[in-house]
Amino acid sequence: MELWHIVVLAIIQGLTEFLPISSSAHLILPSQLLGWPDQGLAFDVAVHVGTLTAVVWYFRRVVSRLALAWVSDTVRARIGSDSGLAWAIIAATVPAGLAGVLLNDFIETELRSSLVIALSTIGFGLMLWWADAAGRQARGIEGLRFKDALIIGLAQALALIPGTSRSGITMTAALFLGFNRDSAARFSFLLSIPLIAAAGLLKTLELVELGEAADWRSIALGASLSFVSAVVCIHLFLTFLERLGLMPYVIYRLLLGLLLLVMLW
Repeated sequence: MELWHIVVLAIIQGLTEFLPISSSAHLILPSQLLGWPDQGLAFDVAVHVGTLTAVVWYFRRVVSRLALAWVSDTVRARIGSDSGLAWAIIAATVPAGLAGVLLNDFIETELRSSLVIALSTIGFGLMLWWADAAGRQARGIEGLRFKDALIIGLAQALALIPGTSRSGITMTAALFLGFNRDSAARFSFLLSIPLIAAAGLLKTLELVELGEAADWRSIALGASLSFVSAVVCIHLFLTFLERLGLMPYVIYRLLLGLLLLVMLW
């Protein structure tokens, strides 16, 4: 890949991984619509490492607190508020993990098209608008129950469809369950950690099996840029979420989806 392709794709990954607008859609589109070469597995691993490091670093105090509580309470055979949230994250990760293992090949061959991206971008964008408008937004993350985690986890499995947006669909589910925007976003970000880690590990194993030569310059640059852009994205998103709401992202999704449909006509 050319240098500017690396820069653009890494920044896109960092920004869209946590915004409710679908990172997979934005990474697929340059190759399909602009004729850019496929970024390759090594680059995918690099940007996954960058975004994973970003979300862990940004929520480092919360992550360390939940991890310590989970270990301590598990040893003592009890569940507290922090260890309960850690278990909720684990439970919500299972449906998407199973769906990924069972359906990955089908999705890779049948659903990674511009038409699917356009329709899912519009459809799930409208669903996000509905959830934001109709949700009670009265619950905080501390009130999240095991049942809530499973429902959000089942919704997260839909993010395997390109154009859905993992953060978008998990926030949609949380808003429908009555959580406020900030809690929906924070749980979505925490929930991304095990899933991004698993996706990065699978891609790494696949890369090792293929034995592809690594372009370390591209890998280092991609990981660094995706890390920086992801940290900035998370911070600004949470800072302005209550002030701006989710409508700007809904409008963006609708415009993007319509543009894709026009280009495919």
